[in-house]
Amino acid sequence: LNLFEKKKNTKKNNAIDLIKMIALLIHAAKIDEHYSLDERKMILDFIVQSPKLLKNNDKEKKMDHNEAEDLMKKAEEYEGQSNQILEYTREAKKMNMDTKTMVIKFMWKIILSDDKSDIYESNLMRRVCGLLYIPDKLSGEIKSNILKGKNL
Repeated sequence: LNLFEKKKNTKKNNAIDLIKMIALLIHAAKIDEHYSLDERKMILDFIVQSPKLLKNNDKEKKMDHNEAEDLMKKAEEYEGQSNQILEYTREAKKMNMDTKTMVIKFMWKIILSDDKSDIYESNLMRRVCGLLYIPDKLSGEIKSNILKGKNL
């Protein structure tokens, strides 16, 4: 019975971790005090791709629009209650490098959606990259590629 309980808890933990990652993206979108519909759509795109990122045992089931919206609302509520990036990144640290890199890519896409990054956004990215053990060079390359308009 303990084996089954662990599987159940793992799925629940994956959902909580995903909500925290989404909250981090929302935090990045809101840090310039302008949370646009384009930024929200980018975050929804991340949510739709999340089953592949988390490599759930549900055979990479596709997330439907209602599920994505539900997760988005939970993450917006979670982000509204806390702005500690340590809380958002604690579990993400344990994820594989591909997943962490995807989070950084989406964060840069959100931040650069208005074609600029201010000091608060740049500071947030430096702190998050440090917390997720992402090298500055990789973060810089991701940012540069987005600015050049490459499709990541």
